[in-house]
Amino acid sequence: MHFSDLGIAPTILRALEAAGYSSPTEVQAQAVPAAIAGRDLLVSAQTGSGKTAAFLLPALTKLSERSTGKGQGPRVLVLCPTRELAQQVEKNALEYGKDLRWMKTVCLVGGSSFGYQTRALSRPVDLIVATPGRLMDHMRSGRIDFSRLEMLVLDEADRMLDMGFIEDIETIVKATPETRQTVLFSATLDGTVGRMAEKMTRDPQRIEIARTETSGGTIEEHLLYADDLNHKHRLLDHILKESGFDQCVIFSATKAYSEELADKLSDQGYSAACLHGDMPQSWRNRTLNDLRRGRIKILVATDVAARGIDVPTITHVVNFDLPKQAEDYVHRIGRTGRAGRDGTAITLAESKEFHKVRRIEQYLKRQITEGVIEGMEPTRRPPKGPRRNNNGKGGYGDRRPGSGGRGSYGNRREGGYQGQRREGGYQGNRGPRSTQQQ
Repeated sequence: MHFSDLGIAPTILRALEAAGYSSPTEVQAQAVPAAIAGRDLLVSAQTGSGKTAAFLLPALTKLSERSTGKGQGPRVLVLCPTRELAQQVEKNALEYGKDLRWMKTVCLVGGSSFGYQTRALSRPVDLIVATPGRLMDHMRSGRIDFSRLEMLVLDEADRMLDMGFIEDIETIVKATPETRQTVLFSATLDGTVGRMAEKMTRDPQRIEIARTETSGGTIEEHLLYADDLNHKHRLLDHILKESGFDQCVIFSATKAYSEELADKLSDQGYSAACLHGDMPQSWRNRTLNDLRRGRIKILVATDVAARGIDVPTITHVVNFDLPKQAEDYVHRIGRTGRAGRDGTAITLAESKEFHKVRRIEQYLKRQITEGVIEGMEPTRRPPKGPRRNNNGKGGYGDRRPGSGGRGSYGNRREGGYQGQRREGGYQGNRGPRSTQQQ
């Protein structure tokens, strides 16, 4: 199947071809024609499946035809849970819609100039991408006119509800015309998300994409058990030295430790930086821009801060800490293996955390390949169960191109990071200290 088979406007097709996109993913093949036909949609799809284009292509096809309605409010509204995701969605919209020269977009997120946003809203706008909180701020000021809204998109609806935006979303929906088209994307369509969807949609078409789908690339997943924190640091040190990564995202459970780990990696000579929610927005924007330009090789991030990062050159993801929620595992590893490229995701877990690993595997409905690094085997192993593993043969890294044969990790450096976790939040400059990578 080709994008030209989906009913997308010719101007959008040309932009897709220029960007190197040829064939749609499964979620795009199912959602795009239905959305272009005007159907309300409830879509369950994971990060990395191509879901952003699945709603942007129909939206831009709609915007390719000039509006005859009066007013200057948006024709399309996209709600996102985080600033980074909203900014990424607007960036994609401008890329796919680059030939729609009359199209005006506005991104309404916290941490950006409220005055600039107000001035942008004083002029006609076609597409608004916003977080619920900042959109509500402008609605309270009377600056948003939804009279000509044709399409409402909720991206990662489950995450917005987890973050406490349900009342804001309900208020926003009530302010929009009942004639609007509603498209909702979520990792799950059950529970609160399902009940909310029933209230805001009309005879929706339900589309569910298997969780194991990727965006065309293959994500190779590994699970390494450790005895304690120092053991995890030794494993991380070895992974970074031996994996041959281009760019890597390391996930930490806390904001304070993401800073500490980024500092330690910088001290070792890596171009490393951290990203978390307490950082000033200007720093977050600078860090993301440096990551996209390749100036940062290692990004240490928390879950919420990393949402929406779309950098095709990220080759590795390391879960230094396990995610609190099983579905966050999917969002984390989806930072790699993008745009049809292959990626590697490595999860580090202490033996006492085996039950958390089991919950992730139950959510995935599959097992993560368990391995060991020779010379760094854990002394304590989790309870035995029906798992697939390497049975001690080789270990993590055997599939790495150019590894020089089986069991390539012969030089085992002892030690690693010995520092203790420090208390406190964002301390200021956490940008890359060095552009030299070991």
